[in-house]
Amino acid sequence: MFDRLTSSPTYQNIIQSKGYIWFKKILDFLIAQWFFIFLAAFIALAHSYPEFAKQGGTVKAEYSIGYGAVAVIFLISGLSMSSKQLLVNSLNWRAHFTVLSLSFLITSSIIYGIATGIKKANNKEIDNWLLVGLIVTHACPTTVSSNVVMTKQADGNDILTLCEVFIGNVLGAFITPALLQMYMTGVWDFGNPSYQPTGDSSIGDLYRETMKQLGLSVFIPLFVGQVLQNIFPKQVKWTLTTFKLNKVGSFMLLLIMFQSFSTAFAQHAFTSVSHKSIIFICFFNFGIYLFFTVITYIYARPYFVRRWLWEFPNENSSWLYKWSYWFFNPFYYNKRDAVAIMLCGPAKTAALGVSLVSSQYGSHNPKLGILLVPLVLYQAEQVMTAQVLTKFMKKWVHYDDKKEEVEEKNGTLNTSDEENQLSHRNTREEDKEEIREENELHREEAEELGETTSVSDEHDINRDVDSVSTDLNRKT
Repeated sequence: MFDRLTSSPTYQNIIQSKGYIWFKKILDFLIAQWFFIFLAAFIALAHSYPEFAKQGGTVKAEYSIGYGAVAVIFLISGLSMSSKQLLVNSLNWRAHFTVLSLSFLITSSIIYGIATGIKKANNKEIDNWLLVGLIVTHACPTTVSSNVVMTKQADGNDILTLCEVFIGNVLGAFITPALLQMYMTGVWDFGNPSYQPTGDSSIGDLYRETMKQLGLSVFIPLFVGQVLQNIFPKQVKWTLTTFKLNKVGSFMLLLIMFQSFSTAFAQHAFTSVSHKSIIFICFFNFGIYLFFTVITYIYARPYFVRRWLWEFPNENSSWLYKWSYWFFNPFYYNKRDAVAIMLCGPAKTAALGVSLVSSQYGSHNPKLGILLVPLVLYQAEQVMTAQVLTKFMKKWVHYDDKKEEVEEKNGTLNTSDEENQLSHRNTREEDKEEIREENELHREEAEELGETTSVSDEHDINRDVDSVSTDLNRKT
């Protein structure tokens, strides 16, 4: 009956009409923008009913959302990631250094300089405590949940992201208070947490709370997911694909933002400052997030490495070149790792950030609402901006893949791309070095045994390398 209906002339006329075509385009656009639509709805609900999802509110959001929603995200991550890759990425100390230096030192120092310049301008429209809130926001660790969700959407290295958010937030309980003590001196003495009479907890209490939240909402769900994945691989894969659990992570992210806005509205954060200040913070957050993303890209893929350190060292290379190559070349990350770093570097946590700010300045501090404005707005804007950027990042990650598919289909596959040439050339030189080392080992063994068996000379080495290179060309 349905086939008869769809094949009828009336139905065909309807679907071919301009009104139906435009309706379908609008509907498809709205479905594609479901995240932003739901976000607007949740912000409206948070404004109208802040008591429902605030910390200590009706649903006890600090547990049901702060723990529950985050736990769901990391359970899904544990179900979908390789245990071996998790171990490999956890030992990637270079990436940890890059993200931690970006997240805590570079971004916070830039914001400190900007905030100090604004304060020196003596603009009465911008509250000094709002500027303190800016510095506090960018001294916080990277966000926990949104980074993992966004990296997956961009087809980046979400396993590396997971490692970074865990390490960053564990260390953040120590580093963030230390940064605030360093920055809140001189003209910023009034904003130093040590001088606040309403501080609620010590550093030890703060660290215990951080470890409790990370343990219950990150580590345990991740561990359970890894166990289930290794014991029931087929069932887990079927569950992930059938129920589209990757989409669930995005919805959990919306709930986390719902909690942050509810808490901010309940504390009258947005009514404690002027409208001009709110507008300023909104535009400033958007611009600074994009600026930090560019900074992170340059930091993760430094041009000088690609420009001057492109060739694998050989016997003719100077000691300076060899040292520079071995030290700097690993800091030029591949695209998937670069995406993870670009999403972790500029991001700031609101889930743990609110706890950090409340414990340092006191939950009953009259300036707490103003302090939370930059943090809550930055979280919302970083998610919205990243939601758009991930589409471009995904295209960037797969740009070479699509080009290679076209070239392979046309029979013109080559390694003309500069980055592919660099990888191909370095791989060939590394293989040549390995063959030379193997032959040297054989020679030493033969000498020890008193044998006169000859080993491959340079010509044989080049022949073996050419064979390896041919195989590499065929595979790529």
